[in-house]
Parts: sequence; C-alpha cells; structure tokens
Amino acid sequence: MRAQSILSVLALATAVVAEDAPIIKDNPIGAQYQAEIKGKAPWEVAGSVKIASNAAGKGVTVEIALSGFPSEGGPFMYHIHEKAVPSNGNCTATGAHLDPYKRGETPLCDANAKSTCQTGDLSGKHGNITATTFSAVYNDDFLATIESDPSFFADKSIVFHLSNKTRIACANFVQLSPGNGSTTTTTTTTASASYGTALPSGGPHSGHNSSSSARPTNSDSTGAPIPPTASPTAAPTEPAGSGATKMVASGAALFAFVAVLML
Repeated sequence: MRAQSILSVLALATAVVAEDAPIIKDNPIGAQYQAEIKGKAPWEVAGSVKIASNAAGKGVTVEIALSGFPSEGGPFMYHIHEKAVPSNGNCTATGAHLDPYKRGETPLCDANAKSTCQTGDLSGKHGNITATTFSAVYNDDFLATIESDPSFFADKSIVFHLSNKTRIACANFVQLSPGNGSTTTTTTTTASASYGTALPSGGPHSGHNSSSSARPTNSDSTGAPIPPTASPTAAPTEPAGSGATKMVASGAALFAFVAVLML
C-alpha cells in the first residue's frame, strides 16, 4: 500500500501542467492576415480565411468563405497548426494543432468553455463544417497578432480535415496589414497551399458544430448539425481570466509527502 502511494505521488509530480488559454487584450489594432486555399484534385476546397485584430485589441475576428467540400466524409474539421506548409505543399508537415498551453486533444474541446480548448482548435471552439460550402464570421479571444505572444498564429498554417482526420487542404497565412501600434516586424511565410490524404498525429478528435459566437451559412448539407455540447469528460470551467493551472505539483510538498510515507 505504501509503495503504491509513493508511485501515485511520483506520477503526479511528472504530470504535464496544462493551463487555460488567456484572453488576448493587446493585439495591434488593424493587424490582418489571410490564408488562400486553392482547389486541387482530388479535393476541390477553395476560398479564404481572414483573421484580423478586433477594434479594441481584444482577440480577433475570423472570416471564412469556402466551397468545394466533398459530399461525403464530413463533418469537416479545421485547425491552426503549429508549423507552416512547406514549399512542396505537404499538409502532413504542418505538425500538430497550435497548443501553447499544453491542453492536448483529449478530452474533446468544450465549446462552452473555449479557454480550456487548444488555441488552434477553431472547429472545436466554433463549429465543424457540415456542408459543401461554408461561410462564417466569429470572434476568438485567444488568438494573437503580436509576434511575441505564444498564441501568435501568423507564421503558421490552417488545415482542413475529413471526419477521419485525413488532411484535404492547407494554406499559410500572409500579412495584409501589420496594424497600428505594432512594435515588431512580423515575419510571414510565403503563401503555400496543398492537399493530401496523410493522417495527422494525435488522438481522435470530433469537434463541435457552430456555437452562438459564429454565424455560419451552410448549403448542400452532408450531415445533420450537432449542437456543441460539453464533453462528459471535459474539465469544469474556471472563472474567466483566471488562467487556472489544471495540474499543479509542488516539488517540495511532494517529496515531503513521500518522506512521510517511507517512515
């Protein structure tokens, strides 16, 4: 029993510390970035994703206008990934989702507690794509347009997936405007878009359909929308702006506890 207790404490000590994503409040006003997705067989997804700082510098506004999704294989998910699309257009090389606060893909994103989701999980926070054409405008408080912030997305990529996580389209963001009050020179990646069938790394992810913060327009539906609901295993919502640490292990306290157990 004592040995089991010691092992449990040591396991807690090595657990990954995950935090809620903080609300971004100092984005340069007027900063704008856009990713252009170009259709290419066998996938014909085409359109644009524009992300711009909100008027008061709090978070961003996301504008999406896309068409050409297949009639089967949905609902379709989309995320900001941690790496840019390379010059050869390989979507698999974009890595995993943008996740600076180490949230991970499980449990599934709770659309009612967006600060607890991966920063780059846009479809998890704002809704999957459930039709062959899709448009939406919504606010996201957790993406940064200031380069020094961990949630900065502009040197990364956006990737679209079938429901089985096959990557069917991807593109890099390019800068349209640095915005007012920007104090750093933003380095952007040359635009690149491509399509593929490679599977991304990470656990299963089903995401959610549109939440009240999005205003999507779908047509030629590929499946009945499923309203976003909290995952049964999702962590409880912390107070807004708390940035609460999900798992905190104090080294001194843990070792003291181990010492007591060994007496």
